[in-house]
Amino acid sequence: MNDILSPPDGPDSFALLPGAVHSPVILHVPHSSREIPAPVRGGIVLDDAALEEELDHITDAHTAELAAAAAEAAGLTPWRFVNRLSRLVVDPERFPDEREEMLAVGMGAVYTRTTHRAPLRPADTDPRPLVDRYFHSYARAMTAAVTDRLAATGRAVIIDVHSYPTARLPYELHGDGPRPPVCLGTDSFHTPPELVALAEKAFAGLGGVGIDSPFSGAYVPLRHYEREPAVTALMVEIRRDTYMREPGGPTGPGFERLVTALTTLVDAVGG
Repeated sequence: MNDILSPPDGPDSFALLPGAVHSPVILHVPHSSREIPAPVRGGIVLDDAALEEELDHITDAHTAELAAAAAEAAGLTPWRFVNRLSRLVVDPERFPDEREEMLAVGMGAVYTRTTHRAPLRPADTDPRPLVDRYFHSYARAMTAAVTDRLAATGRAVIIDVHSYPTARLPYELHGDGPRPPVCLGTDSFHTPPELVALAEKAFAGLGGVGIDSPFSGAYVPLRHYEREPAVTALMVEIRRDTYMREPGGPTGPGFERLVTALTTLVDAVGG
């Protein structure tokens, strides 16, 4: 598929990959890339070896491939919105202001600390240039994608595709609870019980499904957030030992089972 939407300041920053005209589903993949543009790399204090190690921990490895495989297998092809840059550039799922609780550990929209709470950028880094260049264009494009699905189908279903480590990392604020093979993150406004039930059924064969632990919430563009009930959303967090070698290794045999499960969910909500 060809990209049909990309930011004016960097054509490789993200991609909206088209699905079926009648599909309401957007598979959102925000954290799968390790790519960091050279000017952004210059503001990171880690040496190359330490940066690669951090990318192993912070990247949701193989989630773009998972979404692509599920899209190809689905009966009605979903749309895909894929971040082509590392979340160490900006994290498009954070609030860009003081509402973001991860600011407490230096991981707002622009991270200043690593997963192990070591310095990533100088503490006095001004986040605004990165937010202005990368965050806002991403948010506008994702908003447009959701608005387009609403216009075309009367609804939009955002399935946020993530992964998480088997062992808690120091940056996690709520990591002391259960760590099931699949964690479903929900939002009180945008995640109806019916969507949760379909996901629980789709992922039932993967060893266990939990709700909102160790991660909760689901991404919705701010223009629609808590305003448009026709936009529904669910975060799918997959424990990495179920499908890959941690922290940053190749996929294993569980990957194909995940493809089948995610395809089942896409078919169930997209029909």
